[in-house]
Amino acid sequence: MKLSLKQLAVYLSLVVIGGGAGLLGSRYLMPEHYSFRQLRNVTVALPPESVAPNPASGAIGSTGGDNVNFIATAVQKVGPAVVRINATRKVPNPISDALKNPLLRRFFGENEQPIPEERIERGTGSGFILSTNGELLTNAHVVADTDTVLVTLKDGRSFEGKVVGVDTVTDVAVVKIPANKLPTVKLGNSQNLIPGQWAIAIGNPLGLDNTVTIGIISATDRTSAQVGVPEKRVSFIQTDAAINPGNSGGPLLNAQGEVIGVNTAIRADAQGLGFAIPIETAARIANELFTKGRVEHPFLGIEMTDLSPTKKQQINQENKLNIQQDVGIVIKGVLDNSPAKRGGLLPGDLIQKVNGKPVKTAAQVQKLVESSSVGDVLQVEVNRNGKTQTFSIQSGAYPQKK
Repeated sequence: MKLSLKQLAVYLSLVVIGGGAGLLGSRYLMPEHYSFRQLRNVTVALPPESVAPNPASGAIGSTGGDNVNFIATAVQKVGPAVVRINATRKVPNPISDALKNPLLRRFFGENEQPIPEERIERGTGSGFILSTNGELLTNAHVVADTDTVLVTLKDGRSFEGKVVGVDTVTDVAVVKIPANKLPTVKLGNSQNLIPGQWAIAIGNPLGLDNTVTIGIISATDRTSAQVGVPEKRVSFIQTDAAINPGNSGGPLLNAQGEVIGVNTAIRADAQGLGFAIPIETAARIANELFTKGRVEHPFLGIEMTDLSPTKKQQINQENKLNIQQDVGIVIKGVLDNSPAKRGGLLPGDLIQKVNGKPVKTAAQVQKLVESSSVGDVLQVEVNRNGKTQTFSIQSGAYPQKK
């Protein structure tokens, strides 16, 4: 049977849409049309007045018959400052690209109306208000490749927002809307988080506005490689608070209703794993984007990893090294023409201290480097073949992808 180009376009579009939920790695922005099969840990319940009360039941931390607890209190404080962000962008049409093949065009017909080379992609994300005069923080992937977005507040008002700056390295972006006297969030502290502490997520998962989910802090200092986004330079907070597509850019709160992170990603190959950018990192990047419009990240040019007996054996075989230690931070590779190369660091070096501070994980090294400025000289102490040596490395600017 011979299909027309239009029939082929409809068929391929259904294939593309249907296959989107199986992406590997971490998932970010999703299309505006969702199915409830995509929901994770979100339940639609009957309203309270339609259910017989149960005196034996009670909310966590309930303060009385009105069931106002610390979760509800936190949400009441922060909820008005959480926004929905609708973004539209033009992307290449894979159907049009496929039909450029002469064999396909001959098979499906030459006289059909041409398929547009671009298509409009729409997505929904979240964000939160930093200042009363309309400064917002969200994820870079929510507003990527667009200059303006539609921002909707909880009270129903909508504004055209200008994307002021985007930093793809940390996945942070800032937006400005023309409004004043807006509700704002209160920023907290993520430096001393302990696994097991409460975590509250607010956002617009799958188009369901102002959704609240709760869980705990599952872990801290997850590397970008562990999360599945190795190109990022962030140590993530891990939480089991349900985070679905559309939560991206929304706040992760502590029990006091303070923002401790920016909900960013979920692992597509797991249930109940969500990740957030620590608020200190996000706020610092947001401030630079608002003041300068761009961010420069300090860069050494090393590939490092945490050692284990198994990794030691693998690295020695793959990189022809002779590492003896079973634990520590090993430099797997040094980029050519990089600050590390010029400063004297070599593959196989075991990092012990940065600027006099002992380090035990690659995430700690990354944090210390990221907290410095481009051009700063870092003192890196390493163990090389059993001998301790210190090298002065002047950081450069992280190379931007072209």
